[in-house]
Amino acid sequence: MPHHGNDAEHSPSGNGGQQNEREGAGQQKPVIRDNRKVDPETGAARHAQGPAADSNAAAAGGDAATQDALSQAEEILNGMEVPAEESVAPGAAAEAEAAELRNDLLRLQAEYVNYRKRVERDRAVAGEMAVIGVLNSLLPVLDDVDAARQHGDLADGPFAAIAAKLENALKTYGLERIAETGVEFDPTIHEALIQQPGDDIEVDTVSQVLRSGYRSGDRVLRAAQVIVAVPA
Repeated sequence: MPHHGNDAEHSPSGNGGQQNEREGAGQQKPVIRDNRKVDPETGAARHAQGPAADSNAAAAGGDAATQDALSQAEEILNGMEVPAEESVAPGAAAEAEAAELRNDLLRLQAEYVNYRKRVERDRAVAGEMAVIGVLNSLLPVLDDVDAARQHGDLADGPFAAIAAKLENALKTYGLERIAETGVEFDPTIHEALIQQPGDDIEVDTVSQVLRSGYRSGDRVLRAAQVIVAVPA
């Protein structure tokens, strides 16, 4: 059959070409590069070649240039002189630091002393205000005691003793009565309710106390209500 004959003629040549290509490829040998830095036979160091050697040489040259620039800068800095006013001896620096610390300590001590004085003053004022508050609350009771004494209800008996103890206890807290007559009128401690002409007087004088006043130390708790006699 003609068709099969042609296939027989072309088939050997095709297979032969593929076999030759495989044999040619099998004949190519791999390239092996020895990159070892030490020669295994002599033991001597090998120098890099090629692009890597060039890059290493360039890097070495850059490092050398950098070191040269740093050396020059160091020489310039070493050759510069520090001005005398900017140079401070170690002893002087220590003395200056010690003086600064001593000043800080003195300032802190002064602030603490002032704080302690302020606290003590505030505590004293707070205590004084507390005592004054109690005394002011007891003034109406003292008015009732005076009224009872004037009416003769406290001439004798247990209530008279209780009233005396109360007045003595309040005196220990600095309470003083303002009830004197025949003294010069003082508007800081007296409240004039009535004025009337007086005989043989040269200044305004308290002739009668209508309601007693009270004070604690220099603080007037209540002014005394009085009748004032004025010169005729």
